Amino acid sequence: MKFAVIVFPGSNCDVDMYHAVKDELGAEVEYVWHDRESLDEFDGILLPGGFSYGDYLRSGAIARFSNVMKEVVKAAEAGKPVLGVCNGFQILLEAGLLPGAMKRNESLKFICRSVELQVENNKTMFSSAYESNEVITIPIAHGEGNYYCDEETLAKLKANNQIVFTYSGTNPNGSLADIAGIINEKGNVLGMMPHPERAVDELLGFADGLKLFQSIVKQWREAHVVNA
Repeated sequence: MKFAVIVFPGSNCDVDMYHAVKDELGAEVEYVWHDRESLDEFDGILLPGGFSYGDYLRSGAIARFSNVMKEVVKAAEAGKPVLGVCNGFQILLEAGLLPGAMKRNESLKFICRSVELQVENNKTMFSSAYESNEVITIPIAHGEGNYYCDEETLAKLKANNQIVFTYSGTNPNGSLADIAGIINEKGNVLGMMPHPERAVDELLGFADGLKLFQSIVKQWREAHVVNA
């Protein structure tokens, strides 16, 4: 399986993402600049955290119009796994690949610490390596992670089991319904504010994030064995 780590001007978690995939997961991965016009050679797309285009207008609002985003949408429509972390999640929201929007943290302060998440849905291509309702520890680092959507959208997210991760115990940013990560209805696009790529080795303090990447590869391999 070959992954693309999309790099926008202002991305700063691309190296973490690359390390998680190459050195911890042992999969093939390549940095892809924002002006790339084809992602056909890649099996999985990763949008890392950071401050794309300086977070001008809104977080992710300018990145959404980058050339590569047309290809990200194309990959998503083709059923390829697309993961957006932190700023990557914000970009997916701006691009309409996921429902809802991001507001400033309830405290109006940047938050950087580790939090506990509960795995609400372990039946996705991103979470199958976890146990149902498992509590994991993942770092966060954001100023605009307060997820919001209208009541109708929230009802759909719950009815379709699209809420994959919620904050367990303390909600650090005021996110609606304690939401930390959601998938699209098709189940192949995940956006989450916490950083699983920063929790892939016990030397970093936590390794709970590695299972997320392992889940993606497991699903991909099973699909290709079936189709072989």
